[in-house]
Amino acid sequence: MSDASTTPLTIVVLVKHVPDVQFDRHIDQDSLRLDRTESVLSELDEYAVEAALAIVEDNGGFAAGHQVIAATMGSGSSVNSVKKALQMGASSGLHLNDAALAGSDAVATSRALAALVRHVPDADLVITGMASTDAETSVVPAQLAELLGFAQLTHAASVAFDASVRELTVERDHLNQRVTLKAGLPAVLSVTDQANDPRYPNFKGIMAAKKKKIVEVDLAAIGLAAQDVGAEGSTTSVLAAEQRPARPAGTIINDSGEAGIALVDFLAQQKLI
Repeated sequence: MSDASTTPLTIVVLVKHVPDVQFDRHIDQDSLRLDRTESVLSELDEYAVEAALAIVEDNGGFAAGHQVIAATMGSGSSVNSVKKALQMGASSGLHLNDAALAGSDAVATSRALAALVRHVPDADLVITGMASTDAETSVVPAQLAELLGFAQLTHAASVAFDASVRELTVERDHLNQRVTLKAGLPAVLSVTDQANDPRYPNFKGIMAAKKKKIVEVDLAAIGLAAQDVGAEGSTTSVLAAEQRPARPAGTIINDSGEAGIALVDFLAQQKLI
């Protein structure tokens, strides 16, 4: 039997396909759901992938038997976020693809993701970003920990793993203090954008990703029913959505020698000085 320092880790990194922040976001007026046509891997999830890879590399690498499984839920195109994680270095992918997932709020999403993690044999560690860049609720990691019965280490600004005792040590910024927290496995860990510098997929990684396995499952495979997710399984709903009003034109000051005075008057009117 292997000792603690060489026991392989199974790490599940949760990634999400989100609307690209370079484009304006739109709500479909028929479904009242976010238009996800132009979507990419959530930038904040790249820090989660990097955290998983760093833990593996610091403890013998993939040759030691460790696994980093990039997992996601959503429609067919959501698998692209898994593919990006594989290009970064994750060892395999897992895609929960079921039409009933559409419209899931944070509670229903956590329920689905918890079931997906349970589907992974002997998962030791679940890593997420601090939030998704579409909803930005930040509540899913805590809900996952509760549903899975795992220790919870959220908003970590730094991460260290002691393989000899299978224990995580993280530092978390709170107000004007930095708090150090420790927990043994299994655990749910969320990392901030201060935790590391995510690697950029190189040509070798992109080519290697083409040979990596992505397993697709549906709700039935992970023991959930349609009513557990989507609008029916959610605790919140969108009643209406309106296009954001156009920003009014700004005040233009033509400098005829008194622009400085006009600027001061404007700032005073806005109670900025």
